[in-house]
Amino acid sequence: MELSIYQVDSFTQEAFKGNPAGVCITEHGIDASLMMSIAAEMAVSETAFLSLNDMKLRWFTPKTEVKLCGHGTLAVAHILKENYLVTSDEPVTFETLSGPLTVNFQPTCIEMNFPTPRLNFELEINLELLRLMGIKPEQVISYCRFDEKDFIEVENEQIVLSLAPNFDGLKQVTGRGVVVTAIASDKPVDFVSRYFAPWVGINEDPVTGSAHCALAAYWGDKLGLHKLKAYQASERGGCVEIELLGNHRVKLIGTAVTVLKGVLCI
Repeated sequence: MELSIYQVDSFTQEAFKGNPAGVCITEHGIDASLMMSIAAEMAVSETAFLSLNDMKLRWFTPKTEVKLCGHGTLAVAHILKENYLVTSDEPVTFETLSGPLTVNFQPTCIEMNFPTPRLNFELEINLELLRLMGIKPEQVISYCRFDEKDFIEVENEQIVLSLAPNFDGLKQVTGRGVVVTAIASDKPVDFVSRYFAPWVGINEDPVTGSAHCALAAYWGDKLGLHKLKAYQASERGGCVEIELLGNHRVKLIGTAVTVLKGVLCI
């Protein structure tokens, strides 16, 4: 069996920046075990699989399936448009584990309509997690959790930029992912963040769309804004534009670049 495969850099206009995602689009769905094997072979943070007959979209890390992936969704939409599999003037809706996700194609960008998660502030700070992240308790402004992931606002951008987590130690404690954020020091960016998920085989994710759903809810409320600009300050780096839509929905806006096209021989 031969399958077309792509690698796309999402949330960037430049190759080798943003977040690389694998993309595999087939007429009909393929077995989950095969998806898992392909994702492990691609060895990027997520590989997205779309079956055209039912528009079911799934995402796999090299270790597990995930319920929501922003940069993988952006990558799939980009390939659909690039290969003329959709018309650019009509929205496309994907069926996913997070419910229907609608994408709109604009001349210079792609807009994705995602759910915003509930932020749970009614919990104690995990001091061991802070220690392994290299964050001092007195540097924490706010601490909450969403979708089994920890969310930490720290005092300033420099703390975010200088983080060097103990990934081996983090794997020994319970966790799913950690986003660390701070208000940006320079406009037009409103806030910066980094995202870590060694529990699912991703020490640091370059640009995380799903985390920006939570970041949008948090910073939109804190700053009193419904449109925000964000920068994920990983080594590769990437920009995400955000618009809060109400009804627990958010629009993530970005661009993508295809860097690899090939054929998987299975």
